[in-house]
Amino acid sequence: MKMNKKTLLIPLLAIAGFMPVQAKDMPLPEGPYKPTWESLMKYDCPEWFRDAKFGIWAHWGPQCVEESGDWNARSIYLEGSKQYKEHIKNYGHPSEYGFKDVLPDFKAENWDPDSLLRFYKSVGAKYFMALGNHHDNYDLWDSQYQPWNSKNIGPHRDVLGEWAAASKKVGLPFGVSLHADHAWSWYEPSRRYDRGGEKMGVKYDGWLTKEDGKGKWWEGLDPQDLYAQNHPLSEGTWADGMIHRQWAWQNGVCEPSPEFRTNFLNRTLDVIDRYNPDMLYFDVTVAPFYNVDDTGQKIAASLYNHSLRQNKGRQRGVMMGKILPDSLKKALTWDVERGAPNELIPLPWQTCTCIGGWHYDRDTYEKNWYKSAAQVARMLFDVVSKNGNLLLSVPLRADGTFDEKEYAILLELRDWMKTNGEAIYSTRPWTIFGEGPIAESKIAINAQGFNEGSYMNPSSEEIRFTQTPKYLYAAALKWPDADKPQTITIKSLAEGSDLFSKKIGKVELLGHGKVPFRRTADGLVIDLPADHKDKIAPVFRIKK
Repeated sequence: MKMNKKTLLIPLLAIAGFMPVQAKDMPLPEGPYKPTWESLMKYDCPEWFRDAKFGIWAHWGPQCVEESGDWNARSIYLEGSKQYKEHIKNYGHPSEYGFKDVLPDFKAENWDPDSLLRFYKSVGAKYFMALGNHHDNYDLWDSQYQPWNSKNIGPHRDVLGEWAAASKKVGLPFGVSLHADHAWSWYEPSRRYDRGGEKMGVKYDGWLTKEDGKGKWWEGLDPQDLYAQNHPLSEGTWADGMIHRQWAWQNGVCEPSPEFRTNFLNRTLDVIDRYNPDMLYFDVTVAPFYNVDDTGQKIAASLYNHSLRQNKGRQRGVMMGKILPDSLKKALTWDVERGAPNELIPLPWQTCTCIGGWHYDRDTYEKNWYKSAAQVARMLFDVVSKNGNLLLSVPLRADGTFDEKEYAILLELRDWMKTNGEAIYSTRPWTIFGEGPIAESKIAINAQGFNEGSYMNPSSEEIRFTQTPKYLYAAALKWPDADKPQTITIKSLAEGSDLFSKKIGKVELLGHGKVPFRRTADGLVIDLPADHKDKIAPVFRIKK
């Protein structure tokens, strides 16, 4: 992008709020919501989402081809990185075979969305999220505004369309995650050149133009539509591979052009119009291009108005954003990545996590780094006790299948959910979310989350609560160790507790039945049966 006086004014105008983005050929759906935060604050998160509690995410696209983990399309241009070395071994030097050339190898040859959705539902998922595009800027649908898409290149299939149809068949609400707004800065390493390797001085893909494609497989396509690098570099270390900023358009990150922002808005409105998603997820601070323009407000208003129109006046739309200030947590649904607040949150929220890496990683498989079913179940109960939902990503290989270790984890989780799901689905938080050493600790969220390690190894003293109008549920996040007394003590339910003043006439262990108990000044002491079959976490049902 040529720098001129008008360009230099972009940051000042954006900060002042004088740069509304315009959709091209995609009118905003009309309705009661206007693209202002004031109007969006009238939104209420729908009850279906509050009842659902658990969703599964297929965070799946062409970056799974090399099986070397997340951010592959960026890291193959960073000399010395794991992905760079793997790419040279598998394909050759990125100056000659870049990420654009990997796209045709994303074939999805064994992908069966109908079978996958039936299985996800059997595991206990109450909603499904599909990846629409990642930071690699490749659209996983028959995109009108991005020629680098799954219909033109790779599987030659409308991936989102098939995911949406499969979700509808099994009756699961359907969501789409869109991450391509950060291709602008995320892809800056593609504009480097080899700095000491075998191709020293040779430029990478971010420099290419449509004219460079003559005689190549991608002739007629413009690499700038994919890499989005026709702009000044950001200040600091983005292009050198070290990222020290969160997803915010300040502190030296090059301001995205109006054309780039309009293109992202068009693509998002295209998804809303064609696939009728119940949810939109954005991997950003608050919303796309927050503090630059009103793209985020326009998307939220469009989703909410479209949902009302599609559902006869009932609101089903949910739009998720990260690092939300409290003032906007009513307008949007707060998403916490790989972590959770250590408190009960008044408004519905969601945590997103993965049993492995965000994109399929062969090392995670070979080194047994997956989360266990027990870890997922414990995290789920902890999140639900705090008024949240858990969105779990299960990485798929490029062919559209998961491996046998992932399958075994999901089967074990399915068994636990069949027994204990009544304490999760359609519940609401109790007076307190829990008790125990972790519950009583100060555990801060790091940026957009990243504190789930604090919850991975609880003791049997760690209790979490949920409730329905009829029952109080209490889960110990772990069974007592074999060398300890086989009892669970719940301090919050002690004799005379202000939290539960009623008499307790019966305690049931889900999946087993009635269990002996006694109420003392120290707590409700529950004797555990020796013949229990559960290996993850005991859940107790107490009539209110």
